[in-house]
Amino acid sequence: MQSTLNAPTAVPETIIEVTASDLPLYCPMPNTPLWNSHPRVVVPVAKLGEARCPYCGTLYKFKGELPKGHH
Repeated sequence: MQSTLNAPTAVPETIIEVTASDLPLYCPMPNTPLWNSHPRVVVPVAKLGEARCPYCGTLYKFKGELPKGHH
């Protein structure tokens, strides 16, 4: 009996633009359907202007000027 594996299907990358009003940023975001959720995690997008969620791989990109920190 010969087994054939299906080739992996490419999953489109999810990119979400966020602004200062979205900070602090959490993934999943409040508008994410409950069935599509994973544990809530802080996404440090304000440090470098973009960051990925470690669970789902969503790329968050900051739009506009990065906020100034207290440091």
